Amino acid sequence: MTLSRARQSVSPGHDRGSADSTVVLIDNDGRLSAAASGRPRIWDHAIAARRSLSLDARLAAGMSPDSDRLMAVRACKLVRPSTRKQLATDWDRLLQTARTRRPGSLVLMMCRDRIIAAEPEIRQLQDALRAPLPVPARGVAMANRLLVDGTGPVHNRRSDIDLRGALQEAIRELDPTAQLWQAPAR
Repeated sequence: MTLSRARQSVSPGHDRGSADSTVVLIDNDGRLSAAASGRPRIWDHAIAARRSLSLDARLAAGMSPDSDRLMAVRACKLVRPSTRKQLATDWDRLLQTARTRRPGSLVLMMCRDRIIAAEPEIRQLQDALRAPLPVPARGVAMANRLLVDGTGPVHNRRSDIDLRGALQEAIRELDPTAQLWQAPAR
């Protein structure tokens, strides 16, 4: 895929001109933008922000960003360089907090030992998030979900998810040579 020009992706089974198709564009700066039958409506951004956790879960699970308008809006937000840089910074804060807080501190419940043990993977994740090339929304959603999900391995000692393994999977999904989106599973 050439990143120097805009590209279109139409949902499978839809005509380019159909009213319910979603168009995903990548501009010359590598920013992903999307529109369904025109630009997203102003309230789509507010709704996507409010439903960000569930939309991120669907993106992280592999659902295509062009499966509906809100998914496209959320994917656009996630892949912005500013969003990715902020997420990398949030991971850095988590590492700093894990290293400096005393065990049993009620300020923030976290699995300090898991976080510290996963520092090499967290650093790789941060590098991938800060990369100048466009990355798939799925990888960003996975990185965000790991950070904010209170039931996940960062915050919940009872979580069966291996933090290092989950971070490695997110890093693989952030590879700029990977598909930026994929067709929805049928």
